[in-house]
Amino acid sequence: MNHGKASPAIAKGLLALKERIRAANIPSAKLDETLNIATWNIREFGKSPRTEAAIHYIAEILGQFDLIGIVELRDDLTDLGRVLKILGPYWRAVYSDMIPDAGGNRERLGFIYDKRAVTFNGLAAEANAPRRKKGFEYLPETSFWRSPYMASFRSGSFDFIVLTTHIRWGDSTEARRAEIGMLADWIEAKRLEKTSEDKDLIVMGDFNIPSRDDPLFKAIIKHGLQIPKALLGAHGTNLEKDKRYDQILHYPVYPQNFTNAGGELDFYGDEAGIKELFPRGMTKEKFTYQLSDHLPLWMQINTDIDGQKLEQIIQG
Repeated sequence: MNHGKASPAIAKGLLALKERIRAANIPSAKLDETLNIATWNIREFGKSPRTEAAIHYIAEILGQFDLIGIVELRDDLTDLGRVLKILGPYWRAVYSDMIPDAGGNRERLGFIYDKRAVTFNGLAAEANAPRRKKGFEYLPETSFWRSPYMASFRSGSFDFIVLTTHIRWGDSTEARRAEIGMLADWIEAKRLEKTSEDKDLIVMGDFNIPSRDDPLFKAIIKHGLQIPKALLGAHGTNLEKDKRYDQILHYPVYPQNFTNAGGELDFYGDEAGIKELFPRGMTKEKFTYQLSDHLPLWMQINTDIDGQKLEQIIQG
């Protein structure tokens, strides 16, 4: 992490932020043994330039993890470049193209990762809605407002695909439920492909699901996706921590991969704490455009699975 050119005010803010990060109790990852992953909706990241302080704070938060799925990355990647420069030379990004219409909102989806901890395996693709032949053309009957984005990675002896998504909000809860259900169907079909790159799927992102009791949540888990045990508690990811908009879900081939460590990283605290990071003060609304209106959701996974593979060989 290179905060070398930070001003005294930013340095003071970083110390306050580090205290909030410590409260999240994120365990250190061990090379080739464990991996810290996260999903974070960084509000309109790239639409308007962030302040220098916000760029340092975003980098500090991202640097707590090894692989992060980013939601609301916008078409202008200048601020992403500023963050990567602070994170240092080992950090990389892979991301989708932006979508210019109102549904796409000029957004990208992407992954930021530390190449010392995790290796990009080569697959990076958008999830396309199912198509049917109509005349001479193959056309989707419906669509994702923003196509989910997936990439393949390896850490330790664990190869996996991670998919991130930003489900529509829209004017209709039923339309949102339909899109979530279509994504669940797509993921299940991908998992069952004989030539699929890997059967280990981690699904994350902003699903705009208020709670686990909501029919919207039932739509995404209808084929067996699970919340890892570490994330079964409250873990709201809005600033008030009472909504489960963001999720990390999995189809584990090796259930032991998912440790008992996970939760949200609360960089906000309360409105009174804004001045610790931005001494001149600002409204809560403006704060969300500097950092975000979503908290990162994270968990640790085991990546040393050689023993589990041998056990499966023995058991046939």
